[in-house]
Amino acid sequence: MLKTIICAAGTLPELPANAEETGEYLKKLWEMLEEYAVTYGGRLLIALLVLIVGFKLVNFFKKRLEKSKAVTKLDVSARGFLLSMLSIVFKVLICITALSVMGVPMTSIITVIGSCGLAVGLALQGSLANIAGGFVLMVLKPFSVGDFIVMGDMSGTVEELGLFNTKLLTIDNRQVILPNAAVSNATLVNVTAKGNRRVDLTFSAAYSDDVEKVEEVLLEVCEKHPLVLADPAPFARLSAHKDSALEYTVRAWCAGEDYWTVYFDLIKEVKLAFDRNGVTIPFPQMDLHTKAD
Repeated sequence: MLKTIICAAGTLPELPANAEETGEYLKKLWEMLEEYAVTYGGRLLIALLVLIVGFKLVNFFKKRLEKSKAVTKLDVSARGFLLSMLSIVFKVLICITALSVMGVPMTSIITVIGSCGLAVGLALQGSLANIAGGFVLMVLKPFSVGDFIVMGDMSGTVEELGLFNTKLLTIDNRQVILPNAAVSNATLVNVTAKGNRRVDLTFSAAYSDDVEKVEEVLLEVCEKHPLVLADPAPFARLSAHKDSALEYTVRAWCAGEDYWTVYFDLIKEVKLAFDRNGVTIPFPQMDLHTKAD
């Protein structure tokens, strides 16, 4: 279209040299503008209509798709990722259609898109890697929104799996944003994936204390705690001979959300139970001997 307008502009007579030729020049210019307004003005209006209606339809179907049974069954993170990708793809197709209506050749559009895609791809290698990582996370589903995960020295509850990054909320209420490329390639520990968790603790008692009595006290503390599960049953056994004490291992199962409550409660209750039953908790000490002159 632009090429046609330029060619037509070349058919105009030269600029008027005097006032008599000005009227004829303006008349020809006006006729040319009317012709192209009729010819290409309609295309421009249709292209704008395609953009407006197309974008509204994409948003409409996106909302309908969010409520469909097939999509609502998906994980929250996968749902958001899928809807975002579909919305972007269809809006790009609508823009291409509008350009085609304007008369831009498809070969030119494809060439421009290819060139832009190559340039953008080179400039945004990291971002594209994050998109690919997000797609991998969506398909493999190593975690879901609401899961507590550990990745290296970072841990927290998954708040959102986005197109480019994953958002975690740490225990001390800090939001951490991790790139999807790093998350998809990292070794992850999904703490809440299985529902229940095991609390592992170790306690020390003196060599002089009765081993069976210490094990009995430890089991009793676990069994009396209301948040400790009966199945699997709590475990308490002598596990090591240390230099100045015997070490006992305690294992108790609980619901994932009760882990830290059970953890700290057992530490406290074991100390109180040891005091009531006369179990000695050894601690490092040093004897000093002085020699008189």
